Amino acid sequence: MFYKESLGRRFFHIVNVILLSAITLMGFLPFVHLLAVSLSSNTFASAGEVTLWPKGFTTNAYQYMSQNAAFFKSVGVSLKRVLIGTIVNMLLVIMTAYPLSKENTKFQFRTVYVWFFAITMFFGGGLIPTYIVVKETGLLDSIWALILPGALNVWFTVMLLNFFRGVPKDLEEAAIIDGAGHWTLIWRVYLPISVPAIATVLLFTVVGHWNSWFDGILYMNSPSNYPLQSYLSTLITAINVQIISMDSLALLQNLGEKTLRTAQIFMGALPIMIVYPFLQKYFVKGIVVGSVKE
Repeated sequence: MFYKESLGRRFFHIVNVILLSAITLMGFLPFVHLLAVSLSSNTFASAGEVTLWPKGFTTNAYQYMSQNAAFFKSVGVSLKRVLIGTIVNMLLVIMTAYPLSKENTKFQFRTVYVWFFAITMFFGGGLIPTYIVVKETGLLDSIWALILPGALNVWFTVMLLNFFRGVPKDLEEAAIIDGAGHWTLIWRVYLPISVPAIATVLLFTVVGHWNSWFDGILYMNSPSNYPLQSYLSTLITAINVQIISMDSLALLQNLGEKTLRTAQIFMGALPIMIVYPFLQKYFVKGIVVGSVKE
């Protein structure tokens, strides 16, 4: 037996497809425009004649960035930061959210600790005191200066805490009866159930580390230790002050500031665009976390 949709239902589906397609294009077309401008010659890019297709096709912007050894080194620093920083962030967030998800009867002074962490979401020491702390602890010009100052994200901790509080107590009690301790409860019970929330926090953490640029400029004394985003943000200025090779000078003859900037933006966003589709389904589930309770 086939169900025949009403006229109103079919009209809703058509409008829904058109609306979602339009929203998708609104998010996708700007990146197509960036790519087109980055592959166009300076003459057309500066005149604003490039839309969704390159004009005066050239790869000078990407060749210029790739010829500089500092570019590849900055990519390595960013990858190192994302790998180490994500591991540290996720471990601290999980280890903090788990005990704070317990009731006061199981974890004394839980409310005090929650308020202690929550206050840091609204009040901070400021830029200068933070810099002094990083300097006096000997972290300047090291990868740890980019990781440790923000190692525990309280907002992510609160999000994961609320998710943990929604885990059925029957599962925890059954595991305890079988002899499970807190470590076993975390890794064998809570984390497998919390995959949507974990994936959401993981996505935001990776994006945050990859896109961060100001702390690299602030804490790195040597430009050779800049992460990718810090390196790209100073690339235009560096063109005017560094000694350029003859090959790079030849590339710059047909390369303008707008073309180079769009190439930088596209290169910086490309890794996230590649990773995001694989985490999207978990991200959508994590956004609505807590909407269904036991």
